[in-house]
Amino acid sequence: MNITTSTVENAVDNSVDTTVETTDDVSFDSSFETARVRSDTLRAVIDGPDSPSRRRLRVLTGDRPTGALHIGHYLASLRQRVELQDKGIDTFVVIADYQVITDRDAVGAIDDNVMGCVLDYLAAGIDPARSTIFTHSAVPALNQLMLPFLSLVTDSELRRNPTVKDELAATDGRPMSGLLLTYPVHQAADILFCHGNVVPIGKDNLPHVEQTRVIARRFNRRYAGGETVFAEPDALLTHTPLLLGLDGHKMSKSRGNTIMLGMSADETARAIRKARTDGERTITYDPATRPEVVSLLEIASGFTGRTPVAIAQEIGDGGAAGLKRVVTEAVNAGLAQHRRRRAELAADHGYLRRVLAEGNARANEVADATLATVRSVMGMPY
Repeated sequence: MNITTSTVENAVDNSVDTTVETTDDVSFDSSFETARVRSDTLRAVIDGPDSPSRRRLRVLTGDRPTGALHIGHYLASLRQRVELQDKGIDTFVVIADYQVITDRDAVGAIDDNVMGCVLDYLAAGIDPARSTIFTHSAVPALNQLMLPFLSLVTDSELRRNPTVKDELAATDGRPMSGLLLTYPVHQAADILFCHGNVVPIGKDNLPHVEQTRVIARRFNRRYAGGETVFAEPDALLTHTPLLLGLDGHKMSKSRGNTIMLGMSADETARAIRKARTDGERTITYDPATRPEVVSLLEIASGFTGRTPVAIAQEIGDGGAAGLKRVVTEAVNAGLAQHRRRRAELAADHGYLRRVLAEGNARANEVADATLATVRSVMGMPY
């Protein structure tokens, strides 16, 4: 096992010492603490007043367009993307349409889903003049990077990737497709094609960033003679807790246990009225024994900024009805501006398509330049 020394490249002031030891293997189970330290360092740079290092940061983030976006996306990612953009961080947002078919037979209503993503991104405050919104399928050079990257990983590394295993388990015994197996490599191409060095994620998605770091390191060593063609990206770990759905289970479009961003205030109220709770009259925040109640409290917390404990204490003996009323008011107030902006944007479908076309054009420029560099260092400039 080779040990190499790496730093949070292109992300920190020279006065900050963030040197850590990393291995050339993908050790998903032992890497969280190192990633947390790196994430905290990045966050300090991003939040620091007038930090010159911000200019060297580029974010890569995105979504699979498998359906309409919901409040989980809004609280965990959309608001953070706007915050990073507003702090001057160059941001690339991929609508990963090719990844829709990693674990399914058809693309579904892909055009509607893609344009729905664009609509919600803009309504949330993502500015196409400062952030690049693009789709996988419109950027051939990005996908072509998978070929050299695939030469840098082993079958066993891919098969032990936690996300690959989780996605395979969710297919109910369906044979693993080649695209699902290589899903982490495709995500590495997403990050490295634009030289992204900041990837906002939750802890569960950390293995993808770790795999990308290994691919970047191996490419530089094997094909570039040790020169840095690709900097190793870092995870910006979200502080937003994993939100459960209205039934206390993982929030999922397929379970129908969430609130879509396209819902009206009345539709939101009806969905919350149907949410599961329990038989106890007094509302308390107890994650171990009351997951349904906790889920609703955390949703209200996400939209109000108040702690779930404080919200529970305020409701007290108000029971399920009182809890649902508070959650409904919090969600509808929190999404009011988003919904107004969404309705305005939805009336101009041509504008949404222009935003995507312009984003695709910029992503292609960046990807073509990256692929040209890759071909050059690999001795294939013909």
